[in-house]
Amino acid sequence: MISVDEHRAQVTELLGKRPAVSRPVTECAGLVLAEDVAAPVSLPPFDNSAMDGYAVRSADVAGASEDAPVELDVGVDIPAGLTDVPALPPGTAHRIMTGAPMPDGADTVVMVERTDGGTTRVRIHAESAPGTHVRRAGEDVAAGTVALEAGTVCGPAQLGLASAVGRETLAVFVPPRVLVVSTGTELVLPPQPLAHGQIYESNSVMLGGALRALGCEVTTVRSVADDVDSFRAAIEPRLADVDLVVTSGGVSAGAYEVVKDTLTGAGVTFTKVAVQPGGPQGCGTWDGVPVVTLPGNPVSVLVSFEAFLRPAILSSLGHADPDRTRVRARLLETLTSPQGKRQFRRGYYSHPDGDVTGVVGPRGGPASHLLAALSQANCLIVLDEDTTEAPADSEVDVLLL
Repeated sequence: MISVDEHRAQVTELLGKRPAVSRPVTECAGLVLAEDVAAPVSLPPFDNSAMDGYAVRSADVAGASEDAPVELDVGVDIPAGLTDVPALPPGTAHRIMTGAPMPDGADTVVMVERTDGGTTRVRIHAESAPGTHVRRAGEDVAAGTVALEAGTVCGPAQLGLASAVGRETLAVFVPPRVLVVSTGTELVLPPQPLAHGQIYESNSVMLGGALRALGCEVTTVRSVADDVDSFRAAIEPRLADVDLVVTSGGVSAGAYEVVKDTLTGAGVTFTKVAVQPGGPQGCGTWDGVPVVTLPGNPVSVLVSFEAFLRPAILSSLGHADPDRTRVRARLLETLTSPQGKRQFRRGYYSHPDGDVTGVVGPRGGPASHLLAALSQANCLIVLDEDTTEAPADSEVDVLLL
């Protein structure tokens, strides 16, 4: 039996680092930058107005007030996008729009609300210090500097910045193409009616959803029978088209463990991990393709995904912190855990007013078939290997889902 941390390290090493590819900025949402993004231009690229108003010389409006306005002739309009901007003669004003270039000679902008809005001659009711309502060239990003660092996750703001400094494409780590395989002769697909001894297949749906949430391209093979020849026939022809195979079921110590029977000696190592639920695990390669094998019970599948596969995939995509947010919470009832195993219990975390740490209570028992309880959970309660009992009102670690 190996530890949770050891198996996680093995899966992370197996997946390695995804290759970097160049993608259009519009297709990089959620991906991680593989290279620094240098700014070829400054942002803003020129001094421009932060307000609709009048570009003036601050000296020409010194002392202006509601009771003693200053009147200036209005020269030209400067809309955003104007490339040929005339200079501002002393004693005049140019009407200017937000984002429009500042004319030479002007050092401040009086917003239109502090004027009478004149178009040929304007009455200005407030003085304006130099630099007021002026966006200086390069005050956000200077040309030649790094706008975004490698390892940055491309959210909306980051993509906006990349585009604003003129980038059309970005070097990013692209999620893998994953083949999800659910095994078990007892599994049938809706809407086929169930015969006695059969259940509806759900693992591939869960895993597919979890993997797609990470950006993976997912193909599923559902309900492969517990037969080695059937398993090979269903999977081998697809290996050339995927970067990762994830299986559920067929890895324990029973007489019909099809994944274990097929892949033992073929590059995949099977082991017991000191975890509850989800002890039977495996990982390795099949014809050069990474394979991660998970148990068959639904809760074991999703807990295994959270403990091993999700962090490994995120690490392969360049995420500096692939872990779920971990917080401390006060237990609402006593929990027990087997000695020597790390237990992940489904829980519901909340943060009532006045409670500094938040509170958490279990959803369902520890059994690995209680899927309804998992659907009601918003966290996993973590009880470490040395904990056999966590009393009510004690504090525990919680992974927020």
